[in-house]
Amino acid sequence: MIQKQFKNLDEQIEILKYKGLIITNEAYAKNVLLRENYFFLSGYRHLFLKSITEKVYKPGTHFEELYSLFLFDRRLRNILFKNLLIIENNLKSISSYQLSKRYGYKEKDYLKESNFNTSPEKKRQVNDLIKKMKRQIRSNSRENTATIHYVNNYGYIPLWILVKVLSFGIVSEMYSVLKDEDQQAIADVYGIGKDDLVTYLPILSNYRNLCAHEDILYENRTHKQIDDTIYHKMLNIEKVDGEYKYGKDDLFALIIIMKELLQPEEFKSMMLELDNAITTLDYNLNVIKIGEVLNRMGFPKNWKELMTIERGNKING
Repeated sequence: MIQKQFKNLDEQIEILKYKGLIITNEAYAKNVLLRENYFFLSGYRHLFLKSITEKVYKPGTHFEELYSLFLFDRRLRNILFKNLLIIENNLKSISSYQLSKRYGYKEKDYLKESNFNTSPEKKRQVNDLIKKMKRQIRSNSRENTATIHYVNNYGYIPLWILVKVLSFGIVSEMYSVLKDEDQQAIADVYGIGKDDLVTYLPILSNYRNLCAHEDILYENRTHKQIDDTIYHKMLNIEKVDGEYKYGKDDLFALIIIMKELLQPEEFKSMMLELDNAITTLDYNLNVIKIGEVLNRMGFPKNWKELMTIERGNKING
């Protein structure tokens, strides 16, 4: 394998021009490449290439158009990330409330192995999870203000404090090994089934981390498909070989999940922001069309109608 060698900004510009990218303002392009990273920016080139094998840009492709897709994806990450944080915080609050109500608020009570799924296939995962949570208690007892306060004043850390320092991934894992009745009690707050929430949480956790680390988002695919929902049916999404073409393992699947978990006003606000970002990108595109981008995202043409489909959330005491 040929090793990739360092290229200075002038060399990077020449490579892009050699591949057919039109650069009219080299000073501007160099500044972008220095700040944003040549490799990362090149990750957005695929829609602009004549073919995957040639790796040559379509005639008329300007640097600014490539960069506009890059900026759109950053805006997309920012919009989704802040709403994923809302979902994360809500899940932590709901989970800690339901579990504390049933098992107690001291770690010696809520971290008992018997509080979790005791099936043989889950035993090792449960034990590993409890170790992770105890490790967080030990480390944050010395570092986190809230946990220090509880340890010093009360001698324990309640679950509603502990969850604040647990990663979304650990909370997702915790949910997956809860007893069925506890899973359903939490899922009932959202008005969905526990099995759906088991599927949704790892997807949400992965996207949360992707957004936080500035990875390419718009064409990302999930590792696991979500089940068909009423939204697939109501949007009359096209089927291919009996399977819905959009909203199964793409970015639109994430939007459907967020529809299920956000409050209606939160979801509407997010959708309006997405619409504005897509409209801005559409204005800046020339060689490619916005429909090509939406197709990579898994968005059907009538994606905005998802905003008007009503659903009811249930809050239990």
